[in-house]
Amino acid sequence: MKKLTVGIDVSKDKLDFCILDDQDHSVVEKGIIENNKKSILEWLDNLNLDQITVSMEHTGHYGALLVWLLSQKQVTFYVVNPLELKNSMGIQRGKTDPVDAYRIASYTIGHKHRLKAYRLPTETLRKIKAWMAARERYVKIVVQLKNSLKANEILNKSIDIKELIQEEKRQVQSITKAVQRVERQMTELIQSSRELKASYQKITKIVGVGPITAIKCIAETDNFLKFANARKFSCHCGLAPFPYQSGSSIKGRNRTHYLRSGTLKSTLYKAAGSAIQHDPQLKTYYQRKLKEGKHKLSVLNAVANKLVLRIFAVVNRDEPFVKLAA
Repeated sequence: MKKLTVGIDVSKDKLDFCILDDQDHSVVEKGIIENNKKSILEWLDNLNLDQITVSMEHTGHYGALLVWLLSQKQVTFYVVNPLELKNSMGIQRGKTDPVDAYRIASYTIGHKHRLKAYRLPTETLRKIKAWMAARERYVKIVVQLKNSLKANEILNKSIDIKELIQEEKRQVQSITKAVQRVERQMTELIQSSRELKASYQKITKIVGVGPITAIKCIAETDNFLKFANARKFSCHCGLAPFPYQSGSSIKGRNRTHYLRSGTLKSTLYKAAGSAIQHDPQLKTYYQRKLKEGKHKLSVLNAVANKLVLRIFAVVNRDEPFVKLAA
């Protein structure tokens, strides 16, 4: 039976697809379908689902419907990192959606041996991710309003803008309450699932790991199924240092990579700061490294790495976390 690979370029209103023969990369079919449930289902019903493999770029919520329907149909499919795809193509001139669909299919055929089929997280986890994304947006808005409030209080000394200051204070209070409601909703979702609740209870016993850090880690790792080990998760967070050297003339210091989850790294840094204050062992480690001349952020990064190791350790075993003396 001929094996086919379907590359799909996802956009807000439409899906450009290109079907290639796995043997010679010849185009079997290409076209456009609307990005809605009815059109996607009609298109899938006309395909031999046992014969095809589907691949698409990660496009966030634009591709959420397609991912869900493919999972419902039990189709094998891949969700490719757009940057990874771009870097693999070498020098390219021009860009259109049909060409992108072809490139996605061609890339998938050539790299299928190392790609991992996408597994849709549970509905509860998808809800938690949506609530967490909303919380992060609200927190940013609160920070912006507080900064604006400080500036306006200084400006109020020269011109009368008391009404504006009162309005911004009301906005801060309103959004702060919204953040609290979102956090309560995420906690309820965690408590509604036996597996998520078990992971949450284990990792929140680690000194420095609070509710938000725990929920963020659970969501990012699909309850610790997405990453094989702590090192891979640290790479995703941007905590793992890598060597930089070439030959005998170039030898830079070990440093983390710029490709990372910024919000996750920030969350773990805050957790590390708390752990330094309340965990005797980590506090001693932090102070010793500073005395050795290490940079403060470098040591904080190391502490965050230690927290990641502890999180994965307690999740993968039945024993609870034990706080050790310095």
